[in-house]
Amino acid sequence: MRQTYMAKKNEVERNWVLVDATDVPLGRLSTVVASILRGKNKPTFTPHVDTGDFVVVINADKVALTGKKASDKVYYRHSGHPGGIKSITAGELRAKNSQRLVEQSIKGMLPNTRLGRKQFTKLHVYSGSEHKHAAQQPKELDIKSLI
Repeated sequence: MRQTYMAKKNEVERNWVLVDATDVPLGRLSTVVASILRGKNKPTFTPHVDTGDFVVVINADKVALTGKKASDKVYYRHSGHPGGIKSITAGELRAKNSQRLVEQSIKGMLPNTRLGRKQFTKLHVYSGSEHKHAAQQPKELDIKSLI
């Protein structure tokens, strides 16, 4: 009888991946990045172990919002106090803080557990084309070929 392979925490080999978000639809970008963070692109994927890679997303300010999402899609947050709800459209959020727009989209596609929060810490998003992870020698991923 063959045993199903389960990855161990100390056996996981992590790589660094560089993704350019220029003119890529936000949802398509988020699904690919979330899959890499979880490790679903590896043959050693194990649901209860963090087998994913580190991901660096650059040019978050140039991510594409298709249709009328820039004006119609609304993000809400609440301070916890009565009447403390605040809202911002996707277009305003992209202009104000494009990193948060991408991070929020990717975080919503990860599991809402301790493991998902740990996987989210491997994501690094930058508005421009400059990033501080050159020492890790990230491999560039052509995301347009995957979509």
